[in-house]
Amino acid sequence: MIQLSIGLTSYAAEDPGTWEPLFEAARVADRAGVDRLVVSDHVVFGERLEEYSRPEIGGQAGGKQPTGPDGHWLEPLTTLSVLAGMTSRIRLGTNILVAALRRPAVLAKTTSTLDVLSGGRLDLGVGVGWQREEYEAAGLDFDDRGRLLDHTLEVLQTLWREQRAAYDAPELHFEAIHLMPKPRQPGGVPVWVSGTVNPRVVRRLARFGSGWIPWGPAAADPVAGIAEMRGRLADEGRDPEGLQVTGALRLVKDDDGVIDLDRTMEPVPKLAEAGLTDLRIQFRMSDDSASALEQLSEIVGAFRAAAGRPDA
Repeated sequence: MIQLSIGLTSYAAEDPGTWEPLFEAARVADRAGVDRLVVSDHVVFGERLEEYSRPEIGGQAGGKQPTGPDGHWLEPLTTLSVLAGMTSRIRLGTNILVAALRRPAVLAKTTSTLDVLSGGRLDLGVGVGWQREEYEAAGLDFDDRGRLLDHTLEVLQTLWREQRAAYDAPELHFEAIHLMPKPRQPGGVPVWVSGTVNPRVVRRLARFGSGWIPWGPAAADPVAGIAEMRGRLADEGRDPEGLQVTGALRLVKDDDGVIDLDRTMEPVPKLAEAGLTDLRIQFRMSDDSASALEQLSEIVGAFRAAAGRPDA
């Protein structure tokens, strides 16, 4: 079943004074029937923000970092913990968490706790990031970021799944370790791997991923990207059936700036047929919560009808 998600802005160019608009956006999305909300991650910033536009180090060609180095970025898992207490049914995700910046055992505990307290609503979207300075501030080697992420995911899934956990790798060794509580979701928190279609991302997705967050050319052309990724996963011995994939759904507006629901939802059946399972919108909430709820509820209803969902 294809789902609708929304990206919430959990950062500000300068001190916003209050984060109430973020809180209210989460409450409205929950009441309107949106399936998932996601927030993004930066732990610290250096000052070479133009490197965000360099695909060879993980950035996006033509992209621009939305704030300067002193932008106010909330830590995602802390933020989702607050939003979990304000919502009841919407899933909570990261897009993306630079997971290797956190110590793996502590991250396993944090995510397990959040999954339990939210009633099993957490999705963990992960990626390597693009900023050398974040790794340096954490005492980590940016050039080894791919292996560091794989190591982090190995430890997470070991501690989530094994009652008496053991792990042995060049980075870390432990035996007879107990982490409780386990995540509420069977098998642990679902991991969504971000990246282009390249050998390291394919292997990471094959080993750890419930879902894929396409990046670069695959995000620009998700239909072709999904076909290629499915073939590459099969070559790795991973059955691509059941793979969840996220993509963007652009809100089309008429000349008066009003959302045209028919034109917005027109591509939904084709995208679902191609293998997209999570379509993400960027929706700017109005200051009037009642108006925002009405408008977002209309979007959700139109989406479900276009997707042929039984809850339409």
